[in-house]
Amino acid sequence: MTLTIWVDDWQIQCCGQSFAPGDVVSWTLLEVDPEDYADVVGSERADQIDYREEHHGQEEGHAPTSVEVVSIAEVHCRYGVPPGATDKVNHPVPGTAVLVPVKEADGWAKARPDVSFAGYLVTARRAPDGPEGAVARSR
Repeated sequence: MTLTIWVDDWQIQCCGQSFAPGDVVSWTLLEVDPEDYADVVGSERADQIDYREEHHGQEEGHAPTSVEVVSIAEVHCRYGVPPGATDKVNHPVPGTAVLVPVKEADGWAKARPDVSFAGYLVTARRAPDGPEGAVARSR
């Protein structure tokens, strides 16, 4: 069984380490509310996200989970101030998601026209504890 995990761009840029398909990583996985990601990736894809990766210790009591990375897609979308908003804060613009399959995630993405890098959708499967033949990386 595979899992879909959201990894925020800022999480890996701040203090994360790169990862690639085949790597076994140890991440703190938190359940998500699909609505939190609907504007970024679209409702259908958001419904497929099982967890988000958190490595800043904000959720004590959640033990890290070992997963093997199967595939990675960069997620880019457009940001703008919603019509009628009074706070003038940029938010993801629904329907603008662009997914780009990549061979490695390092927190940085090649610029794309009219969209900004938001994070990664990672397909993974639970891994037994320990490297057992795969590259083990603690994140």
